[in-house]
Amino acid sequence: MSGELSPIDKAKFVAAKRAVEYVEDGMRVGMGTGSTAAWMVRCLGEMVREEGLNITAVPTSTRTAELARSVGIKVVSLDEAKWLDVTIDGADEYDGNLNLIKGGGGALLQEKIVATASDQMVVIADISKQVETLGAFPLPVEVIPFGWQTSKALIEETLIGLDVLGRTTSLRMNGDAAFLTDEGNYILDLHLHRIGNARQMSLVLNQIPGVVENGLFVDICDVVVIGYGDGKVEVRDINNGTVEESRLDFVESDNLFADLED
Repeated sequence: MSGELSPIDKAKFVAAKRAVEYVEDGMRVGMGTGSTAAWMVRCLGEMVREEGLNITAVPTSTRTAELARSVGIKVVSLDEAKWLDVTIDGADEYDGNLNLIKGGGGALLQEKIVATASDQMVVIADISKQVETLGAFPLPVEVIPFGWQTSKALIEETLIGLDVLGRTTSLRMNGDAAFLTDEGNYILDLHLHRIGNARQMSLVLNQIPGVVENGLFVDICDVVVIGYGDGKVEVRDINNGTVEESRLDFVESDNLFADLED
């Protein structure tokens, strides 16, 4: 099975495998959404089944919740858990200060709520997600459907005064209809190319009527675990100021890879 995986998928797997070492028995764990996070969920599921790991998970989307249940992980709501020991999630981009752009999968609101309700946020990624300055990946902004075109116009007007290279915005679609988040909201993707001041951008966007939340995660991430296709793993800890490298052997596991759709 391992021979069928692309180098990117191998990188995601080894990053996930290293990241789950932050999870200990009895922990309450936030689980992100997306293809990289799916590897983490399956790794934890294998630990639950084969090692007897006892954890409680708070997923950030319905599809992550379904995957977690399918691999034997106990799922509860954030209201039930109240606070989390660690959240492990992917990212669409990260910079040298571990600021992130998230929301490519459309779950940014729940992801940000869960991440900020955690003692620690660990991001798993491959090296392609590293950027010098955020903004190459379109910035998702979640807006309520009512008056969304007005919200879009206000965002575009606001961008004129901000340090960005592009100001094109687009409504995310799902076929012929607008993409809907788990909360029934729309997502506007901002094609900015470069975000000069991520903190300012985040604060300004969230002041616009109709905006629910944006995909900038500033001062939230504590650790980035970066996987490589050859099995190398790099762990960057922003709080300790450390960078550690290791290598993980890629071991086949039919239970882990079976039916992995993303």
